[in-house]
Amino acid sequence: MGGPGTDDVGELLLRAARSLRGRWREVLEPWDLSPHHARALLVVARSQGMRLSELAGALHIAPRSATEVVDALVERGLVERAPDPADRRAVRVQLTDEGQRVQAEVHAARRADSRALMARLPADERAELARLLRRLLADS
Repeated sequence: MGGPGTDDVGELLLRAARSLRGRWREVLEPWDLSPHHARALLVVARSQGMRLSELAGALHIAPRSATEVVDALVERGLVERAPDPADRRAVRVQLTDEGQRVQAEVHAARRADSRALMARLPADERAELARLLRRLLADS
């Protein structure tokens, strides 16, 4: 345990995560997207289309919640449902052209914000922080 005024490392990690989530919400404001919607766009973009059940698994949410997320993104014209070529009874979710554009813009904005935040640390400390976080998360 640290001395008086010394924060627990776990508490510092939680505070850092809360700060990042707050920054992430601010980054998303120009697109009027929630973090859940932005994350879904990223997952669908990386997979180049997927079934709803796969999206739910990737987002660690219930299938019903994934349906709600997809419904909201369909309404915004960012994703579409299409027949699965491998199984015509199944439906795949894929980005629309607008969804690809928005996802690319959001990704660029988030990277720029992350770079700005991490610029507070010298390069060697950023590398050390990344190494330590990878080690902590290796078995998660």
